[in-house]
Amino acid sequence: MIDTHAHLDGCESGPEELLARAREAGVDRVIAVGSGIDSCRASLAIAESERGVFAALGIHPHQAGGEEAERLTELAELLRHERAVAVGETGLDFYRDWAPHERQRQLFAAQLELASRVGKPVVIHNREADSETADALAGFGGAVILHCFSSPGLLDVALERDYYVSFAGNVTYPSAEELREAAKRIPAERILAETDSPYLAPVPRRGRPNEPANVVDTVGALAQARGEHPDDLASQIEANATAAFSLPVGSPAP
Repeated sequence: MIDTHAHLDGCESGPEELLARAREAGVDRVIAVGSGIDSCRASLAIAESERGVFAALGIHPHQAGGEEAERLTELAELLRHERAVAVGETGLDFYRDWAPHERQRQLFAAQLELASRVGKPVVIHNREADSETADALAGFGGAVILHCFSSPGLLDVALERDYYVSFAGNVTYPSAEELREAAKRIPAERILAETDSPYLAPVPRRGRPNEPANVVDTVGALAQARGEHPDDLASQIEANATAAFSLPVGSPAP
């Protein structure tokens, strides 16, 4: 099983402890996500030292208003690393409004151009910016992963354009019926699951820091919503992630 999005460098427990618990739960691959250059370097360091870990590297839209947004040359260099498999998370966040919208648009466009140049997929953060996110992605020719999907208004675009749609622990919440309905509509070859650790711990672990082992609970909830066996869905998600991120085929060596 794979956790396709975890901020391992932002968790309270160390990566060795987190990954040991993940492996005990049957989660043997993780995409560690860097948000900002220092975080990207930390995520790459984890990927270098821990089997089954790869890195998605980007500058978060929350950072678009500061100096971090000027470090795209460093990001491009880091993306040359053999364990770097995606650009992101990148995108737009008009909900928190922690950075001016125009600066977010500029940073998003620059990272999409970078992803095109280096031939890597993009991991997309989108909150309260469905139409602008769709417009920005319209000209991007690579694979798109909609991280922590929580925007049913973007679902038809995702289906039309064959985007990968990744669900996090919030799909397990009692109030998230709309997300579970969306999960039913995702084609088998386009669904992914993640933890977004240390955030959004799934039921029954809600209220505690999230970690990669808990992706098992999210996959279980998705399988129930879709009327599938959890093992079958986990295998499908593993295959989808392997394709989306161009990962080595098969489980990592011990």
